[in-house]
Amino acid sequence: MIKTIAGLLASLFLAAGAVADTLTPGQPAPEFSLPDQHGKIHRLADYRGRWLVLYFYPKDDTPGCTKEACSFRDNISAISEQGAAVLGVSVDNSDSHAEFAQKYHLPFPLLADRDGKVAEKYGSLRNLFVIRLAKRHSFIIDPQGRIARIWREVNPATHVAEIVRELQALQSR
Repeated sequence: MIKTIAGLLASLFLAAGAVADTLTPGQPAPEFSLPDQHGKIHRLADYRGRWLVLYFYPKDDTPGCTKEACSFRDNISAISEQGAAVLGVSVDNSDSHAEFAQKYHLPFPLLADRDGKVAEKYGSLRNLFVIRLAKRHSFIIDPQGRIARIWREVNPATHVAEIVRELQALQSR
């Protein structure tokens, strides 16, 4: 019985990961319309004409998510110099995002994907029946709204440096 349940859970995790594999660089990025920590709505179309770093993270004010968010904060000038904007996305609500952004002085919007539908479109939703969390995935979206780069494995301590290097490389092509 335990082996059957473990096998079922493993199958569900693998199936959830398969969705992420359907997005590839060059494809149009899935549309979104989500509120940030101040209630302002952000849409993918709002970022046409500039580069966008869209990063999904599991939970506000947790160790890995804080490390990653603070790294984006500390490197926002290098990202902005590349003509890119940063948006963080999780299934937390706008109030949680506001507290998180204020506590760590985050200078970029955190989008509240309460129902997980945007995370799901990007293959970045972990649905554990009772708990839904965004997976730690990142996307660079080009000025035409196409996916330029995808990270499905992210180290919060070093990831933002990878993004800065990749933005430079993409723009030099």
